[in-house]
Amino acid sequence: MKKIVIKRLFQSFVELDRAIASAKAALLSREDRPNELLERIKTYEQILDKQRSLATSLCGHASLGNWNEVARHIKLINGLSFMIRDDAREILAGASKPTPTEERAAMLC
Repeated sequence: MKKIVIKRLFQSFVELDRAIASAKAALLSREDRPNELLERIKTYEQILDKQRSLATSLCGHASLGNWNEVARHIKLINGLSFMIRDDAREILAGASKPTPTEERAAMLC
């Protein structure tokens, strides 16, 4: 069971890496490249490297049965994932400007 969970964790990093690379390629293909977005992509790459490092450390703690550290590492990895997710949502929200009708509807919620 542990091996399956850890395998899925590392597979999620591969998928996230592909998504980051795709976003970076899309930005680099544009003539009007927003440098601030390229910097954010660079930050995502650094966060992903940190997550991989934490996951590797997590494996060591799991093999030793140090479950408190395993739980702590999982929380750190998840927190970093949430940071990327929230920031990416902000980018996407800024990329698509809402229509006046959408703005009014958002204000009513």
